[in-house]
Amino acid sequence: MTVPVALVEDDADFRAALTQLLTLAGHAVRPFVDAAGALAAIDRDFPGVVVTDVRMPGMSGVDMFHRLRGIDPELPVILMTGHGDVAMAVEAIKAGAWDFLTKPFPGDALAAALQRAGKARTLVLENRRLRAAGTEADTALIGESAPIRRLREMIPVLADTALDLVLEGATGTGKELYARLVHRAGRRGRHRFQALDCATVPPALVERELFGRDGPIARADRGTLFLDHLDLATPELHHRLVRFAETRTVAVDQRDPDPVDVRIIAAIGEGRAAALPPGLYHRLAGVPLRLPPLAERREDVPLLFAHFAAQAARRNRRAVPVLTEAAHAAAGSDWPGNVREIERAAERFVLGLDAVPPSAPEDTRSLPERMEAFERTAILDAIAAAKGEINAAIVALGLPRKTFYYRVKRLGVDLRRARGR
Repeated sequence: MTVPVALVEDDADFRAALTQLLTLAGHAVRPFVDAAGALAAIDRDFPGVVVTDVRMPGMSGVDMFHRLRGIDPELPVILMTGHGDVAMAVEAIKAGAWDFLTKPFPGDALAAALQRAGKARTLVLENRRLRAAGTEADTALIGESAPIRRLREMIPVLADTALDLVLEGATGTGKELYARLVHRAGRRGRHRFQALDCATVPPALVERELFGRDGPIARADRGTLFLDHLDLATPELHHRLVRFAETRTVAVDQRDPDPVDVRIIAAIGEGRAAALPPGLYHRLAGVPLRLPPLAERREDVPLLFAHFAAQAARRNRRAVPVLTEAAHAAAGSDWPGNVREIERAAERFVLGLDAVPPSAPEDTRSLPERMEAFERTAILDAIAAAKGEINAAIVALGLPRKTFYYRVKRLGVDLRRARGR
């Protein structure tokens, strides 16, 4: 794993040696001669780990650590200390520093610390990204896949054109949402968005109820008429819509018709264009668009899951759980119900009602507390695997002996009890 490293060391020779060592190990190293230079370059979005000497002219490494805590309390900081600075480093560890290494230290000890810190940093930033995606406004299609980016880019282009649209897609892919976004983005957004479910209109009511002067189609004047489930409409409604698409007028029995300035956006099921009379389809499909199912844009699933989890948390007045594991596990599902299905799954996840997609329970401990629990478990497991042989456990853990015993003491591990596990 490549870890971006901000290396702060005032000793030029040691700085150069560490830079070379870490670069050869595949890490992206940015060296700094003092704390001030590093602080100027590091922000909350820094994707890596800070490795700093403790004793430096001007601002010490510990003081810099406390300044970094103000920028991002979850930024991993590894301190390099001399023997006289161990007590200071221990206090920094208690305040949230990631680790410290006592000079001179083997290169593999630093490499191991960097790998663990880098993985933790990646998880922190990924969870933040998912949470941020979850708070995006509903005025944008959530996702970064190529089809969704293209559909987003087309919204301002389509908003003020006179062309009607036909949106094709499987259930739950967001056809009505897209129609509303196009409507709101243009001059028609100041007027009504009139939705009509064509699948539920009885033949006897087509003319008087829909096409009268006070009907829903007339009320869409200067706005948008959204014809949902147009492929499921009766032949009578299809026939009447052909005439309306041509004349844009309403009136019972067509005497003294009133013009209606309306843009039509129709929604049909996946592969259902043939269910429409050709005359109707070709009149409405000025721009035919297809909204892809989630199975074709799996990279968008974590963002959608996070978005709906954040919404559900606000509705239910709950904290948003840690999303990283659950959101990425969701990407492995087929989601035949698409966006609508994943919305329901995210709400069940927030309420703790659904184990699918799998997720860890919410952990309210701080990052240092979680890491201490992880280290304690790793040490106990290594001792158990070595059948109580401490030397073998130290080798398996890849820790210097001094570091091992320091960690054992700091974590409160009872070695006598651990040998008897």
